[in-house]
Amino acid sequence: MIWLVLWLHVLALAVWLGTVAGFSFVVAPAVFGALPVQQAGELVGHIFPAYYALGYGAGAVLFGSAALLRRWTRPAGGAWLASALIAGAALAVSLYAGLFVQPRASALRPQLHEAGAPAAVREEFDALHASAVRLNGAVFLAQIALAGIIAAQLRGAAVVPRRLSRLGGSDLQW
Repeated sequence: MIWLVLWLHVLALAVWLGTVAGFSFVVAPAVFGALPVQQAGELVGHIFPAYYALGYGAGAVLFGSAALLRRWTRPAGGAWLASALIAGAALAVSLYAGLFVQPRASALRPQLHEAGAPAAVREEFDALHASAVRLNGAVFLAQIALAGIIAAQLRGAAVVPRRLSRLGGSDLQW
């Protein structure tokens, strides 16, 4: 059973990390590079609900699986505890961005391009956008940390020591 939970943990991280990286570094820049800003904003606004829903699901699986792995590996499960805490924090950040920041920005978006829109609308939208970018970056960094924890946890199980002797007979392990 532990292998299934570990597999789900790795899969959830791969899906969530791939979603964030793919959207942030490929999809959004391509959309804003190919379309006028107003159309690009509308298209990205249609993507956000699925983007955040996928993150909520993957984050919940990641948090739950890390908590189970921590429980099953006590007392030596400190890395899984760290994983659960980081995944929980990243999920909370994602929930805040998706349930509070994004809907407000989405509500302001149509007003941005109206003639005579007050400057306060642009200022609030820009502040919300900057907040969303920072929150997304925090989730991404948390995911990178989680990938490092997983790699450290799996290192002992997956790496067979190899000896290199081409440098004058010295034995190096890696």
